[in-house]
Amino acid sequence: MYCNACRITPLYDIHKSATGKNGMVVTVHPLATEIGLNILKQGGNAADASIAVQFALAVVYPRAGNIGGGGFLVYHKADGEIISLDYRERAPLSAYRDMYLDSTGNVIEGLSREGILAAGIPGTVGGLEEMYTSLSKLHDWPALIQPAIQLAENGFKITKAEADRLNEFHDLFTRLNPPEMPFLSEKKWKAGDRLVQKELAATLSLIAQKGSSGFYDGSNADRLESFSKSRNGFITKSDLLSYKAKWRKPIHTHWREYDIYSMGLPSSGGIVMGQILKMIENKLVDSLGYRDPYNIHLIIEAERRAYADRALYLGDEDYFHVPVDSILSSAYIKDRFSDFNENHASSSGTGDSAFYKFSKEHFETTHLSIVDGEGNAASVTTTLNDNYGCKIWVPGGGYFLNNEMDDFSCKPGVPNLFGLIGAEANAICPGKRMLSSMTPTLVKKDGKLWMVLGTPGGSTIITSVLQVFLNVAAYGMNIDTAVQSSRFHHQWLPDEIMHEKNAFSPGLIDSLTKMGYKLRALEALGLIEAVMLDNDGVLHGAADRRSDDHAAGY
Repeated sequence: MYCNACRITPLYDIHKSATGKNGMVVTVHPLATEIGLNILKQGGNAADASIAVQFALAVVYPRAGNIGGGGFLVYHKADGEIISLDYRERAPLSAYRDMYLDSTGNVIEGLSREGILAAGIPGTVGGLEEMYTSLSKLHDWPALIQPAIQLAENGFKITKAEADRLNEFHDLFTRLNPPEMPFLSEKKWKAGDRLVQKELAATLSLIAQKGSSGFYDGSNADRLESFSKSRNGFITKSDLLSYKAKWRKPIHTHWREYDIYSMGLPSSGGIVMGQILKMIENKLVDSLGYRDPYNIHLIIEAERRAYADRALYLGDEDYFHVPVDSILSSAYIKDRFSDFNENHASSSGTGDSAFYKFSKEHFETTHLSIVDGEGNAASVTTTLNDNYGCKIWVPGGGYFLNNEMDDFSCKPGVPNLFGLIGAEANAICPGKRMLSSMTPTLVKKDGKLWMVLGTPGGSTIITSVLQVFLNVAAYGMNIDTAVQSSRFHHQWLPDEIMHEKNAFSPGLIDSLTKMGYKLRALEALGLIEAVMLDNDGVLHGAADRRSDDHAAGY
């Protein structure tokens, strides 16, 4: 069921070997999936495979895969323990609260999204080294990076989707970068063209030889500091040397017979999803199905309240006290949802939805879900934030920098790229991690690992993960149907239901409109990568058909 050349890998794969030892890798790119699966076959565990996959994605999926960004890991150990690692980007030490405001106190359009000032201090390399140090079974760091080095050095053939994306950003790349960057071509890119990244191969080789110091110290750090200074940026060698990934306690939510573990702060994912699940637990009518007006209304109203709390309360708890236990308590949840009206939509308190709308409809993060034959599992979400981050490619380094500074609240009440607003909890501060929506998630059933999932999608990540879980746990779908089913989203502001095109029937739209909702159709919401274990121990992998995602196992 698996092609070594990764040309006909099924989007939905089921595996159980004769020995009982099996593994599954689900990623956004077939070459990355192949590399991860090979690491498992060589005796590596889920952590080893996830490290190799992330380095590979930095090469083959540069719009989101990265060494210039950051991410989160939620990990299930073979003994049942679940842990989580935060390698989110940090604000530079020279950053300050009002750095994106003009002299009159207004946000300078685009400054937090494009160019060097939009970049936070990258965390990916530090995070991957911490995974390796704490969790690796292979104990061969260079071997985990070598496949990515070879892809960067020798190049790989791009797909039509990748060619279209590079052509779309040609003018912006030309304006912000030197002409020798490998993503610029004299002719338009087309499917089958080979993308070679020599500079990235050299940087990956340094990391293979020297560990994270190959990125945060030495020639790469000197180069990045000099480049940042030349663009009037804030990134310094001191910023790079002081970066550390952090182990954090995952957010645990018990829902019916399931135990859901997801990322805690500075990700809002686990908290927001936990709030929503608790609000709907005793009110959701499973038998009505996933497209019943009442069930959708119920979920939307829970999402509205949870995202409002996100805006008010959530941020990096190393810098701001966040009452996590209180806002997840049963008493608070009951009171928060006490004004739910079964027949009518509530209001988010603003009539200007256009002010809070998404700046775009495509969100550039990536997720991978991996389970090995020993019962270890990795749920990893990593990002540059926007397509190719801040669009700045580091000359000589070969990688794009993120634009995660836009995930801070540049000014209270002013929306970011994803229409999200924030308050004091998520204000800019030197060294602080910006609030995220990434939601890498593991689910246990009857005490055993049951599901591994996550997705890109900006602010829609949380609700996409939520719906896929409910599709299986409440509505009885198999994992592939759950992943491919259409999705919807509400985030308090804008006060509207966003849904995938053709997701809602005319009758459903009419019912929701009569309840008082405004609706808006989007092209797609999320790209779920999921693995599910059935009662017989068979691994079921599902990759989202909204893109070129791939699942493969052995």
